[in-house]
Amino acid sequence: METPRNPDDVDFGLGTSDRRYAYWRQSSFHQQSQEPKTPISIITNDATKPLLSRTVSSIDIPPEIDYSFDYQNDTIFEDPKRKLSDLDSVLSIFRVIRSGSRQMRRLFLMISLNVAYSTAELAIGLFTGRVGLVSDAFHLTFGCGLLTFSLFAMAASRRKSDHVYTYGYKRLEVLAAFTNALFLLFMSFSLAVEALHAFIQDESEHKHYLIVSAVTNLLVNLIGVWFFRNYARINIVYRKAEDMNFHSVCLHVIADSIRSAGLILASWFLSLGVENAEVLCLGLVSAAVVMLVLPLFKATGGILLQMAPPSIPSSALSKCLRQVSAREDVAEVSEARFWELVPGHVIGSISLQVKEGVDDRPILQWVHGLYHDLGVQDLTVQTNYD
Repeated sequence: METPRNPDDVDFGLGTSDRRYAYWRQSSFHQQSQEPKTPISIITNDATKPLLSRTVSSIDIPPEIDYSFDYQNDTIFEDPKRKLSDLDSVLSIFRVIRSGSRQMRRLFLMISLNVAYSTAELAIGLFTGRVGLVSDAFHLTFGCGLLTFSLFAMAASRRKSDHVYTYGYKRLEVLAAFTNALFLLFMSFSLAVEALHAFIQDESEHKHYLIVSAVTNLLVNLIGVWFFRNYARINIVYRKAEDMNFHSVCLHVIADSIRSAGLILASWFLSLGVENAEVLCLGLVSAAVVMLVLPLFKATGGILLQMAPPSIPSSALSKCLRQVSAREDVAEVSEARFWELVPGHVIGSISLQVKEGVDDRPILQWVHGLYHDLGVQDLTVQTNYD
């Protein structure tokens, strides 16, 4: 006969006899951080938590019950339904945008101007039968969608971490910046294809009517360049995720401005009788956009691919790894991984093989202090015995 299961015994699918060690450490041994750091102990019997401690627990959760972690109270609770619907989430984001920073309000104004202009351009293009105006209107509409995603990321990133997104939502801004950079690279490629097509087919003359559209688009984008002029540089030291997002928005409006200026210049050269003027101007615009966007594309892609943090030299990480391996009570060091969650927030994990009979607490404290002084905010250390 099967023994009744204690409801307090839980299983994560690891088996009833599985025993794991959980370690945690505050950001500094001398000063307590204002915000709680993960990981957080699941089960503890002590009234006070030591600065660096180890918890041994047997965990057994029935698979038919959906349990989640409440990071505010450090408890386990049953959450079968989401408290907020998707509509409530969207409305809360709009409330954040309305009461947000000046940069968010400026971006909302910029999106509104682009939507109004692209709608007018689409209507004129359909009414007059100008395919070029319709194509440019769709291009602007797609760009407005990306800027809207950037605005959404700014608002959503302010939400606190929960049991689903335990690290929070700050990486949404990195994703929005990467999406903007990817779109601009695609725009550069399309401009290069358009220049090649104009060179082969010699169809530059029929696009002179785009001069009015290009001038209007340039004026609208110059407003955006003025709004985000503080981020109008190619290489920026990103100290937080929103720096990447604002930089991508600024590069977006700058690239659109360069594109409009290139079309105006090409039309002027064609009126003067310069041959292959459109090919030359569009080719230069394509190259300029690539040079502007490529550093941002590499930076955001590196974070999303969890590359080694650029803020910490690889030589410094290698030196720390050699120091840990040189300890007499450490037999082997493996799986040393370090990455950036967002700019300015470095996370790491390392696995140590400790010699039999050695107390691992001094080792853990020393390793945490070594990497913390290097700039690693959150570090997970796993110890095993020979």
